Amino acid sequence: MSALNNSEVQLFLRIGIPGLEHAHIWISIPICLMYLVAIIGNSTILFIIKTQPSIHEPTYYFLALSAISDLGRSFSSLPTMLRIFLFNSMGISPNICFAQEFFIHGFTVMESSVLLVMSLDHFLAFHNPLRYSSLLASNRVANMGLILATRSILLVLPFPFTLRRLKYYQKNLFSHSNCLHQDTMKLACSDNKINVIYGFVALCTMLDLALIFLSYFLILKTVLSIASLSERLKALNTCVSHICAVLVFYVPIITLAAMHHFAKHKSLLVIIFVTDIFLLLPPVMNPIMYCAKTRQIW
Repeated sequence: MSALNNSEVQLFLRIGIPGLEHAHIWISIPICLMYLVAIIGNSTILFIIKTQPSIHEPTYYFLALSAISDLGRSFSSLPTMLRIFLFNSMGISPNICFAQEFFIHGFTVMESSVLLVMSLDHFLAFHNPLRYSSLLASNRVANMGLILATRSILLVLPFPFTLRRLKYYQKNLFSHSNCLHQDTMKLACSDNKINVIYGFVALCTMLDLALIFLSYFLILKTVLSIASLSERLKALNTCVSHICAVLVFYVPIITLAAMHHFAKHKSLLVIIFVTDIFLLLPPVMNPIMYCAKTRQIW
């Protein structure tokens, strides 16, 4: 269903899993369950943090920001995936597609920013525990949350406007079930030099990861100065949930970027699988990991 050569595309088409269209209704069951776990889990974390004054601390405020970004990504991608797998409705208008892309990438940048400040939170707790409460007072944490949200919006805000200016004629088929920037850019027939904006956003995300590594290098240096081995292990154990969250979040992003840029023969099924992991797994796993390792949440 491609548009005619002399007319612009009126609908983009997204795909489910090629070759398994007959099983989409069954595939939708685990997808729905994963979304349900993500929404209930992150909503529960927000409810607990809001209603329990004993955990009104910087660490849990940052955890609340992480839950908000996970909920945002879940609600941004859930409707289109359900339309494809439950109702076999693949079409989406360009404007709705650009809006979905804005929210998915915006909450992704926010999640990256939150992971960075959580690593900073761990570093301050280890490096300067006596001044921790004063350095991360409630008003400062609120200001940091506002800055993170503003940063996410400003970095991604150009996406829908620049994409809307491009022309889409012959190609209108995505390589997966959601609207992501790299996929949309490949459908454009006009000059896409503006794609440098996406490169800048990707660079900011990788800079977040580099700063997280730096934070953990400094944390490890501080922990190794502790004389007792049991105290070292106890200190590092407090970072396990955050380290797992970083891996679950960044590994699919780096894998997907590497496949788009370096893979000569890309498997469509692998791209779909990695993209779905990127959208589905972090919102599902974060509540499980933080609840399992955080005594106060229990």
